[in-house]
Amino acid sequence: MGLLSQGSPLSWEETQRHADHVRRHGILQFLHIYHAVKDRHKDVLKWGDEVEYMLVSFDHENKRVQLVLSGEDVLETLQEKGERTNPNHPTLWRPEYGSYMIEGTPGQPYGGTMSEFNTVEDNMRKRRKEATSVLDENQALCTITSFPRLGCPGFTLPEYKPNPVEGGASKSLFFPDEAINKHPRFGTLTRNIRHRRGEKVVINVPIFKDKNTPSPFVETFPEDEEAAKASKPDHIYMDAMGFGMGNCCLQVTFQACSISEARYLYDQLATICPIVMALSAASPFYRGYVSDIDCRWGVISASVDDRTREERGLEPLKNNSYKISKSRYDSIDSYLSKCGEKYNDIDLTVDKAIYEQLLQEGIDHLLAQHVAHLFIRDPLTLFEEKIHLDDANESDHFENIQSTNWQTMRFKPPPPNSDIGWRVEFRPMEVQLTDFENSAYVVFVVLLTRVILSYKLDFLIPLSKVDENMKAAQKRDAVLQGGSTVVDGCGKAQASSELAAEEYTLMSIDTIINGKEGVFPGLIPILNSYLENMEVDVDTRCSILNYLKLIKKRASGELMTVAKWMREFIAHHPDYKQDSIITDEINYSLLWKCNQIANELCECPELLGSAFRKVKDSGSKTDSSK
Repeated sequence: MGLLSQGSPLSWEETQRHADHVRRHGILQFLHIYHAVKDRHKDVLKWGDEVEYMLVSFDHENKRVQLVLSGEDVLETLQEKGERTNPNHPTLWRPEYGSYMIEGTPGQPYGGTMSEFNTVEDNMRKRRKEATSVLDENQALCTITSFPRLGCPGFTLPEYKPNPVEGGASKSLFFPDEAINKHPRFGTLTRNIRHRRGEKVVINVPIFKDKNTPSPFVETFPEDEEAAKASKPDHIYMDAMGFGMGNCCLQVTFQACSISEARYLYDQLATICPIVMALSAASPFYRGYVSDIDCRWGVISASVDDRTREERGLEPLKNNSYKISKSRYDSIDSYLSKCGEKYNDIDLTVDKAIYEQLLQEGIDHLLAQHVAHLFIRDPLTLFEEKIHLDDANESDHFENIQSTNWQTMRFKPPPPNSDIGWRVEFRPMEVQLTDFENSAYVVFVVLLTRVILSYKLDFLIPLSKVDENMKAAQKRDAVLQGGSTVVDGCGKAQASSELAAEEYTLMSIDTIINGKEGVFPGLIPILNSYLENMEVDVDTRCSILNYLKLIKKRASGELMTVAKWMREFIAHHPDYKQDSIITDEINYSLLWKCNQIANELCECPELLGSAFRKVKDSGSKTDSSK
């Protein structure tokens, strides 16, 4: 989430009154930045990761685990001990949506040398150790994507009941407002999404049909007409932003050498998003049930969907300007580089006036339509103190719209008057249980950017196919079941504007990652040949090869994804009744095991293989002795 504005948030009605002002000045701010730095060439490839964490408390006596709502206090302590006393502190801590969450990043971005790949895991361990050291007894820092019993009675510590009736932020039947970070931005976002939409958000996740799961699986909500109407048979129903934004992820941001390099990377990585998302799948459980999906993406997309009925195409346009095909949290809608142009096959809704204004100001068609597409959205929060700004030296209005378009990739112009360059952010990954795994995914993606730039690789496929891949990648066991469409990325794209269908084809993730003779060389073999031509010290090479081995084995199915491992753990738990229900005790066993794996593997990452291969007797003897 980054640093947050302080101040007095406006109500939705007031924010809406200023929406055109924010958009108008946001575009002026973008133009100032663009004209100031469009020709800037930075040769330093910097990058950094963001890991989101949950704070949990284990009650060993009652075999129960809860989310601890002390994120703000923990954050305050960590910042006080760290960056405030030492500007060169190796870690930085930031707030997150849930009051049981924090986000950690390296204190300084990593640079362009190969040896930096060897420092990622060390820094992640520092973060885990640092945050763990300020927790109370029986509390732990967990890197889990979704808390299995989020939204179940008593899932927080202290316990709070949801308040669906009175004027809370979410009005959720399941998620109490106390579980939202107290900073005004988060509650205001929650409230304003609901106000703008005209009703609560609706999330329906397919239930996993086990042997004893009722068929149809139906929940009734007699006390809530909205829920009764919105919930679907055979689905787990959720009704609050917290069910999406209260999950954790792993993100990487890259600084490119120039704007054109950033645009090229943005496009190439967009096609990789669904593949890496499926490989990092880690969230099969929602609201105490086993679901039929493995990734959080669609859940989080629905959890912040502020489109009105008109914008969703359910009613004719009267009060709104556009029919909008996606939530503000979704996959990208247009490529930005010249070579991506012919693959832009999705209808793009743009603000025509803004688009024309950008063209007149000398911005090219592709970038102009990208920005004009982001700016069809309303600002969701506005602080009274931040309405009138100096457009030449501030970018809050631009960032207001930009940062609430949560897409698989984000194209980030430099902040005004800073020495930061043009950046892209890679956003689809689920967080893994261990620092070793999280480092592996980060290093894999960063290495991939180096190879894409060095070898001028081209992975572009029609954007509609990327969207199909995004849908397929969230399904249960997508790594092994689903195929993804990829272009044969080892030749240059054809120059003709006509697309030859044989340029791209459906392949398994195993083939994409590990290669198959005569079909596709595979991303890991390409990375290996790149590494062979680089000066890499023995120690770093060894670390990188271990990381790539993990990705390779996940892609081939030799090692389970976290989601699959969690499913197997539950399936073999002695208390599980094959009814898709995760009880308090099952949840406790699972999270205690996750905590053990994270802490044991900090010391010994090679144990990972055995941890993710063997699940039998998972819950029968949960050792809770400290």
